[in-house]
Amino acid sequence: MKLDEMVGTAMRALLRNKMRTLLTSLGMAIGVGAVIAMVVIGQGAKAKVERSFASLGTNVLIVSPGSAVTGGSKSGQGTISTLTFDDLRAIEEEVPSVRLAAALLKTTSSVVAEDQNWTTTVNGTTPDYFTLREWEPLEGGAFDAGDVERASKVVMIGEAVAESLFGPDAKAVGRTIRILNVPFQVVGVLERKGQSSSGYDFDDQVFVPISTFQQQIAGGLHNYIKKGAIYIAAQPGGTARAQSDVESLLRERHHLAPEAPPDFLIKNLDEIAKAKAESTETLAAFLAGIAAVSLLVGGIGIMNIMLVSVTERTREIGLRIALGAEPRHILFQFLIEAVTVSAFGGVLGIATGLVAAERLAAHFHWPLRIQPSILLIAVGFSGFVGIVFGVYPARKAARLDPIDALRYE
Repeated sequence: MKLDEMVGTAMRALLRNKMRTLLTSLGMAIGVGAVIAMVVIGQGAKAKVERSFASLGTNVLIVSPGSAVTGGSKSGQGTISTLTFDDLRAIEEEVPSVRLAAALLKTTSSVVAEDQNWTTTVNGTTPDYFTLREWEPLEGGAFDAGDVERASKVVMIGEAVAESLFGPDAKAVGRTIRILNVPFQVVGVLERKGQSSSGYDFDDQVFVPISTFQQQIAGGLHNYIKKGAIYIAAQPGGTARAQSDVESLLRERHHLAPEAPPDFLIKNLDEIAKAKAESTETLAAFLAGIAAVSLLVGGIGIMNIMLVSVTERTREIGLRIALGAEPRHILFQFLIEAVTVSAFGGVLGIATGLVAAERLAAHFHWPLRIQPSILLIAVGFSGFVGIVFGVYPARKAARLDPIDALRYE
């Protein structure tokens, strides 16, 4: 018996019971669809975490003031002023592993433009901050070192602020906004950065020269970096080295004993991003593993249906053997039926899984990352499940005694 004949016989047997074939494939479709949806969503969540940290720049460290301890109770981060602009200059001049460093001072204030107002984060910084954050203006330009020296009343605004004050299509560059009743001229609108993994909107903030911030908003010049942090860009591939060097320098400058806790905090964004991406990937793999259990259930369903089919077609099998069909022909026919049902369920599961993944990604605002290899593996694995769970019914059919089979009622 030729292969095409066995395939044709198997197809006719499956089509005689269309509903049973469809329901049997449905179990495999649910399993494959669940696995694909979980894998695709897991990749999307990982991509969102990576994109969120990438928006902060590459090889970036954030040094922030420490916490006060009163009566054994530790208050929040930044409750004491421990970092100074002298520390910033020392980091820039004495740490070779640091490429750029910039202070960032911040507060929350209402920003007014004509008859519109918007409460947002107001930052004071230097041009190096935008360089290390890899943040370019979408419109206009950036303030420069001369603006910092002159304490110019210029401002760069995020896209969310521009839309809130001037409308989605209006030109903001050249217009005037007021911060604490001080007029500032908009020199640039920053490109969109999106939100952080914690939900903070990077585009909902404005930036002024740090000297202007100290004079017009903070109420005077201070050596301490209050309510802010130092952002550091390490040399390529040297984030860990820069973190160690900066920590050693600050401990020395702050006269801290070797056993004393630091009065500052250094965040390594590369390590945080890697840890979050790994945890997201682990969770996605765990969910995919749980979903894969349904593949086992689908395989058991295929085996049960194939056993029922063998029982129903016992006399047919006996007749074919009596007419000269070899056991291997019977074996291959039932294996083809099992693999076909399983593979059909796999294809149906791919469609179902992609639709579910697209809906979930849209709901959570995650990027949709579909890897073709996952789809091929899903179809291949579903066929493999068909073979594994189809072997026993096929062997049972191939081993039937033709005389007993013909007598079967």
